[in-house]
Amino acid sequence: MRQSWQIFKRDVTRILRVRKTWVIVIGILITPALYAWFNINAFWDPYANTSNITIAVANLDEGADSELTGPVNIGEEVVEQLRDNDQLGWEFMDKADAMQAVKRGDAYASIVIPADFSADLLSMTTGTFTQPALHYFVNEKASAIAPKITDVGASQLDKQITSAFKEQVAHAATEAVTDAGDSAELRLLNARSNTLNVFDKTAQSLDASRSNIAELQDGIASSRTELASARDTLRSVDTTLSDVQTAVTEAQGIILETQQQVVTFSDAATSAYLKGTTLLSDAAASAHVSITELTQGLDQAGARISSSITAVTAVVESNEASITQLRELLADSSLDPATAQQLTDVLNTLEAQNTQHQAVLTQLSDLNSSAAAAVQSVRDASDALTQATQDTRGAATQLRTVITETVPAVNAAMSQLSASAGQFASAIGSQQTVLAEADTLLGGIDEQLGSTATALESFEADLGGISGGVKSAKADVLALGAASEWNALSTLTGLDPDQIAQFVSAPVTVQEQVVFPITSYGSAMAALFTNLSLWIGAFVLMVIFKIEVDTEGFKNVTVRQAYLGRFYLLGTLAMLQALIVCSGNLIIGVQTVNPFVYVGTGIFTALVYVSIIYALCVAFGHIGRGLCVLLVIMQIPGASGLYPIELMPGFFRAIYPLLPFSYGIDAMRETIAGFYGGHYWKYMGVLTLMMVLSFVLGLVLRRRLANFNLLFNREIASTDLMIGEKVQVVGSGYRLTDVIHAMQNRHEYRDDLARRSRPFTQHYPALLRGTLLVGGVGLVVLAIIAWALPGGKAPLLGVWVAWCLLIMGFLVVIEYIKQSFANAQKVAELNDSDLRDAMLTEGDGLHTMLGADGAAGTDGTAGANGTGEPGERARSRDSGANPTLGGVATTTAVLPRARDASTPGEITTPAEPDSIDEVMSDWFGDPSPSAGADPDPDPVPDPDTTEDPGTTEDPDTTDTTRLDTARDTDTDTTNGGQRA
Repeated sequence: MRQSWQIFKRDVTRILRVRKTWVIVIGILITPALYAWFNINAFWDPYANTSNITIAVANLDEGADSELTGPVNIGEEVVEQLRDNDQLGWEFMDKADAMQAVKRGDAYASIVIPADFSADLLSMTTGTFTQPALHYFVNEKASAIAPKITDVGASQLDKQITSAFKEQVAHAATEAVTDAGDSAELRLLNARSNTLNVFDKTAQSLDASRSNIAELQDGIASSRTELASARDTLRSVDTTLSDVQTAVTEAQGIILETQQQVVTFSDAATSAYLKGTTLLSDAAASAHVSITELTQGLDQAGARISSSITAVTAVVESNEASITQLRELLADSSLDPATAQQLTDVLNTLEAQNTQHQAVLTQLSDLNSSAAAAVQSVRDASDALTQATQDTRGAATQLRTVITETVPAVNAAMSQLSASAGQFASAIGSQQTVLAEADTLLGGIDEQLGSTATALESFEADLGGISGGVKSAKADVLALGAASEWNALSTLTGLDPDQIAQFVSAPVTVQEQVVFPITSYGSAMAALFTNLSLWIGAFVLMVIFKIEVDTEGFKNVTVRQAYLGRFYLLGTLAMLQALIVCSGNLIIGVQTVNPFVYVGTGIFTALVYVSIIYALCVAFGHIGRGLCVLLVIMQIPGASGLYPIELMPGFFRAIYPLLPFSYGIDAMRETIAGFYGGHYWKYMGVLTLMMVLSFVLGLVLRRRLANFNLLFNREIASTDLMIGEKVQVVGSGYRLTDVIHAMQNRHEYRDDLARRSRPFTQHYPALLRGTLLVGGVGLVVLAIIAWALPGGKAPLLGVWVAWCLLIMGFLVVIEYIKQSFANAQKVAELNDSDLRDAMLTEGDGLHTMLGADGAAGTDGTAGANGTGEPGERARSRDSGANPTLGGVATTTAVLPRARDASTPGEITTPAEPDSIDEVMSDWFGDPSPSAGADPDPDPVPDPDTTEDPGTTEDPDTTDTTRLDTARDTDTDTTNGGQRA
């Protein structure tokens, strides 16, 4: 981690040191933001300008007439309404001009209203229905979106015409029904009025006769009611007398029983009085004795406490006076400080003890006060007990008086009351006989009145039947006015034609309530364009900057350290891009519910995207860059940035959960429109997981794929047109087993290699041609299937991509096998010294920068030559020759550096670049080709004919060295600069 941080600081220093690079860096930071800003502004509110979309309208309608609606011209009404409609750019012209305008592109669409349009609409009123039609012409070549907008305009026009026709028909029908209802209602009202007058007169006569009979019946009923009331009164009195007689008898029994209970109570009360008096006297005497003893004890305790308080008080006061005198003497004495301090401490101790004695004295005083209060409380209780005893004796005396005087008087009164009750019971019996005779007389009178009332009721019933018939007939007539049919007729006559017509034309209204509202279309599109700009910005970083790290100024740099060191730089630039993009979005007015979370989300998303793109580019080289482009192509339709994913074909719905944009766009939409539940954290969590997986790809698989990238870079460099970076691999780039085998027996190794490579070499052209042929045939077959099945284009597109990847993967495998045999052949051509160097490099696990033509340098060892042979580069360095790197002539920069004698090849003093051009080359590609390049360099000498490596110059005595382990070498060629 520390080494990675040092690489990052070294890279930043390089950028800051060369001012010309600032322009490029600033452009890298601003360009993605411009993409987002321009697109967001362009899409800010496009539907507010739909009035600029021209639609030609040609009205040929001649109108029509019907009995229901009268004369109607729907075409003219539509034109008048469209003139007031500014939602689209309506242009009115004849049919020929409208057709020409569409074809020329002056209008996106045209609508022609035919001559018989109104007649076809009214045909439904005559029974010969003809479907009316509008002629709609649209130019789909002019724009992809405009036809959709004109389609909406045509649909709205169709709805508008239908609504207008419904409104006219409903208005005419309502007026007809209302007129017919008014006439019928008037005739019915007149007939009902005459009938009701006749019924009213008849009913009045019958009601007068029944009124007289009712008065007579009321008189008889009143008399019978009074008789019944009198009889009830007699019966009530008789019942009351019986109850009284029974009560008197019961009262006599109660009196006798009460006399007996009074006697018993008198005896019991007398006995209780004697016993209570005795107990009360004894208890009072005992209590007085106890209280006297308690009072004496408390008085004695109080006296002792008082004397103790007096004594203690005297002692405390004496001690306090003594302490005061001693302090005065000590203050006046001339004792040494130590002795004076000791005496002061003793006096402080005495004074503290005296203070404690004063506290005890205070407690004793409180105790004495409590004891005095207790004595007083006991005395008060004694007085209360004495008073209670006296009160109890007085009550007992009164009770005795009651028993001896009042009880005999009560017994005498009860005996007299019992005699009076017997006489009253005899009088009640004689009165009951008189009441029975009066009740019989009143019963006879009531029977005679009942017979008279029955006769009157029969006559009144006959008159009631006649009156009821008259009233029933009148009620039937009146019921006609309240019947549902009459109400329906009244409703029809009260209909409002305009209101009914408006309801029929638009019976349903939609109430729209927006959840998570977005103020503008630009804000809605900001999530997509921002994510696109962040992805593009991260990809531009991979194109402009080198992704492989040179080791200038460092030793033993591992792949992980190099990866993280360069990621720190790229990640920092990506975060700056995101900060600029998101801040600019806020400035131009993009909506957000939390600007800080919005910017933070953009920064984190950019970091995730750059980690994914960097991992793909490092792991797969140029193929990784192609995958990044393929990803952004698939993510635009497949991440629901423009349209809901549900509208996309099945292929895009299937890959939707796997695309980074799906979660980056959704997370940013949460910050724009509003948060719901844990959705935001779910999206951020998935992005975090993708970032972790990208680091696994970059740190783990990248080492496994180093030779794979080296193969492509060498092939790319051989074109002299494309840039191929050097790749950091572990070791020398040769297989260790091949090196060991060659060292053990070179001839046997060559024979084994020839035997293994011969079948592949013989079949290589056939494999290559067969793969290309099968791939081409497969693509043709897929194209034919796509043409035959238009509905399956999206799945076939996925198959097409998978087929291309499969063919390319097979070709890569073939080329990788070919390059493996080529590398093995190079091992066979190395001399013994080079083989030992290669084996030591593999054994030490050092990292080598291999380019298009071989090793550029190894951390801790000398660099390999153009054919990957260690040692040859050192000889060419001394002789000043330009080695051939894979057929490309090079001139290598030579810089001084110190070496440690104990560690050959180790850099201890990093060299500064000679010029700005070198720094520019390190970061942004190769400089312009040098005019001094050798157009026909000497080939590399055959390894078997080279001089003995032991005669080469000792590296410790060499004052210069190639920039093998510092950075990528710059190359000059006759046909353009080529970076090795």
